[in-house]
Amino acid sequence: MESEQQYISLYEQCRGMIGEHSADVLNAVREAAFEAFRTSGFPSRKVERYRYTDIAELFAPDFGLNLRRLDIPVNPYDAFRCDVPNLSTSLYFVVNDAFYDRVLPKSPLPDGVVVDSLRRAAITHPDLVAQHYARHASSSDDAVTALNTMLAQDGLFVYVPQGVRMERTIQIINILRSDVDLMVNRRVLIIVEDDAEAHLLFCDHAADDRQFLTTQVTEVSVGHNAVLDLYCMEETHHKNTRVSNLYVDQQAASTFHHNLITLHNGITRNRTDVNLCGEGAECHLNGCVIADKRQHVDNNTLIDHRASHCTSKERYKYVLDGQAIGAFAGKVLVRPGAQQTESAMTNQNLCATNEARMFTQPMLEIYADDVKCSHGSTVGQLNDAALFYMQQRGISLHEARLLLQTAFINEVIDEMRLTPLRDRLHYLVDKRFRGELSKCEGCRLCR
Repeated sequence: MESEQQYISLYEQCRGMIGEHSADVLNAVREAAFEAFRTSGFPSRKVERYRYTDIAELFAPDFGLNLRRLDIPVNPYDAFRCDVPNLSTSLYFVVNDAFYDRVLPKSPLPDGVVVDSLRRAAITHPDLVAQHYARHASSSDDAVTALNTMLAQDGLFVYVPQGVRMERTIQIINILRSDVDLMVNRRVLIIVEDDAEAHLLFCDHAADDRQFLTTQVTEVSVGHNAVLDLYCMEETHHKNTRVSNLYVDQQAASTFHHNLITLHNGITRNRTDVNLCGEGAECHLNGCVIADKRQHVDNNTLIDHRASHCTSKERYKYVLDGQAIGAFAGKVLVRPGAQQTESAMTNQNLCATNEARMFTQPMLEIYADDVKCSHGSTVGQLNDAALFYMQQRGISLHEARLLLQTAFINEVIDEMRLTPLRDRLHYLVDKRFRGELSKCEGCRLCR
C-alpha cells in the first residue's frame, strides 16, 4: 500500500482545499470515491484487466498537484500551430485539467450546444451534470477511476441537445504545461442526446520537458438514435505517463465510432468500456499504435452487449520497434437475451525487432445462442518475401520496410470517417516511421 498511502494522506490533508476549488456536483461523490480507493488500493498485475501494466509503479513517484488552482502562464492560441488542413473545427484548449476560456472560437455553436469547463457546467447546469457525472464510471470497479474522482476538480463538458446534428467538428487540444513534475487529474463528460450527432477530435500534447502523470476519466452518454464519432490522438513525449479510462453508454439505435491513435508517448494505458444498452446499438472501436525505444502502450477494451440486435466491430493494430512493449486485451461480453448479436474483434501486430514485445488476449464470453461472434489476433514480423520482391525492383531494404509498415497501419486509418483527419494521419504516420515527427510542425510549445 506504499503507492496508495501518499494519495490517501494527501486527500485527508487537502479535502477542504480540493472541494473549495471545485463544484458541489463533483464534491458530492468525492468521499465515496475516496473510501473505494482506500479500500481497494491500486490493482496488482494479478488482476486480469491490469496484467500487462504495473499501475502501482506508475503512481509511486511523488508528483506535484495544482490543488490551489494557480494560473498556469500559457497562451495556447499564440503558441500552438498544429492543425489539420481543410478540417473546419471549433477549436478549444484544455491546459492540464483547466478549460481555457480567455479566447473562444468565433464561429458560434448551434443553439443549446455547450462546450465549457466541467466545474462551471456543474454550477450552471447542476441537474444535467449530476444526472451523468460518476454514473457511467464506477469508482468501486476501478482504482484509477476512484483516484480521479476523489482528486479531479475540473475538466471538460460537452453537451449536444436532442435533435441537433452538428456539421462542424469540435477539436479539443489537451496541453500539459508545468515548470515542475506534475500530476494532472482531468475529467471529461460528453452527453449526446436523442437524435443528435457530434464529431469530437481530442489531441494530447506536452508543452514542457517534465515528467507528467495524467489520469483522465471520460464518461459518454449516447442517446436513442444518436451518433458520436470520437477521435483521440496522443503526441506527447517519453516522459509522459497517461492512464485514461473511457466509459460509454449507448441507447437504442445509437452509433458510436472511436478511433484511438498513439504516435508518440512514454507509458500509456487506455481502458475502454462500451455498454450497448438499447436494441440495435452499434459501436466501432479502431486503434493504431506506433511505438519504439522503450515506449509502453496497453489498450484494454470491454464491449458489453446488453440488448438484442446490437453490432460491434473492433480492430487494433500495433507496430513496435526498438524495445517497445505493446499489449492488447479485448473482451466481448454477450449477456443472456442479447440475441442477434454480431461482433468481430481483430488485433494484428508487427514486431520490427527481436527486442520488441507484444502481448495479446482477445476474449469472447457469450450467454446467448443466436449470435455471430468472431475474434482473432496475430503477432509477426515483416514478410521476407515481400521485402525481397521490393528490393528486386530497386527499392532499398530500409524504404521497403517503411512502405510495408505504413501500409499495415493505414488499414486502420482508412476506416476513419473524417476525411481531412484521415489524410493528415497518412502524412503523420509516414513521418513517424521515418523518424521525422519529433515535434508537431510549426508548434512552438514542442521546441
